[in-house]
Amino acid sequence: MLNYWQTVGENARRASEKLRLADSGKKNALLEALYQEILAHQDAIKIENVKDLENAKSKDFDAAFIDRLALNDARILDMANGVKEMILLPDPIGEMTDIKTRPSGIQVGKMRVPLGVIAIIYESRPNVTIDAAALCLKSGNAAVLRGGSEAFYTNQYLAKLLANALEKVDLPADAVQIINTTDREIVDLMVTSPQYIDVVIPRGGKSLVERISHQATVPVIKHLDGVCHTYVDIDADLNKAYHVVDNAKTQRYAPCNTMETLLLHEKILKDFLPEMATILVEKGVEIRACETTLAILKAENIPAIIASEEDWHTEYLAPILAVKAVKDMDAAIDHINHYGSHHTDVILTENYSKATHFLRAVDSACVMINASSRFCDGFEFGLGAEIGISTDKLHVRGPVGLEGLTSQKYIVLGHGEGRQ
Repeated sequence: MLNYWQTVGENARRASEKLRLADSGKKNALLEALYQEILAHQDAIKIENVKDLENAKSKDFDAAFIDRLALNDARILDMANGVKEMILLPDPIGEMTDIKTRPSGIQVGKMRVPLGVIAIIYESRPNVTIDAAALCLKSGNAAVLRGGSEAFYTNQYLAKLLANALEKVDLPADAVQIINTTDREIVDLMVTSPQYIDVVIPRGGKSLVERISHQATVPVIKHLDGVCHTYVDIDADLNKAYHVVDNAKTQRYAPCNTMETLLLHEKILKDFLPEMATILVEKGVEIRACETTLAILKAENIPAIIASEEDWHTEYLAPILAVKAVKDMDAAIDHINHYGSHHTDVILTENYSKATHFLRAVDSACVMINASSRFCDGFEFGLGAEIGISTDKLHVRGPVGLEGLTSQKYIVLGHGEGRQ
């Protein structure tokens, strides 16, 4: 295993040096070639995907898991179109900014550059293979991808299509390598090899992300979970609040930016909670309420159960919502900073001073005023595709698009100056 990994790592490092010099035209030609490869081999992709689906069914994976694994014509087309759309995104590499002339006469600025080699470790969804590879290539990075064993056959076939596209535009086929073993030892090697890997991005369940974060000796871009809050203030427009809260919870239950805890100013409970709870319950949401909010719900014959301490920490990814009354905005902020996962948190208020204070005081990757937490997304933010949402503070925070897969270096433009 060690010899195999050393070969992969050395090939990735060499490929990254060539890819770093590729201009926008060549990278876009590569993405166009990949788009054509996917369209030309749809039937072959589905044949390999069937092998993975049969394996998953034989191991009694649940229906939701098998659905995530499956690639039909529509999903393959979406995968191809995602690559096509990335061609239209501006290339961040080589961008020079903040150029200032110093008293000595030199000009100092910054240039955006690739990170180098990115390792991405992910589970089940084979479309991630193409999304991740395309993002890395567009941003000038080589990629080492380790998909889940459950998508092994699909991923290995997609690796061939990626290699074909790279060769068509005279870029090294090793610019994207997909690990061809299901041995878990390879993950241990990937995350402890700074000589080959510049950053690791884990995409999957909390246990996977925690394990990699604790074990890695290379930088990790990650988020563990999305315990997202919406706080409805005493100065909120309640008509707006009904729509925003409903959308934040019920538009989709599984994404990491779905609201999991609703915080309510204690003075709006009787005016807002019964109607809001009714809307949610009618859509099948189970409410787990604090003692204060539970009493109001019971008085209105609205079903709910008492919340436990664990509920305030929980990312449900399901039609379950924790609800708590708070004394004021500061109490809401304290709750969010204590129980939250630093992902996405929202205030609903028409008070400008409170809104701006909330923006400064809540320590999360994304903080919003009067909008659904479901907007925390690379596409919605105008970044195009994203590799994930980072709750780290270094090196990137929030949705990670092309720019998030780059760094900057200082550049100096001189005219023959020497330091005095």
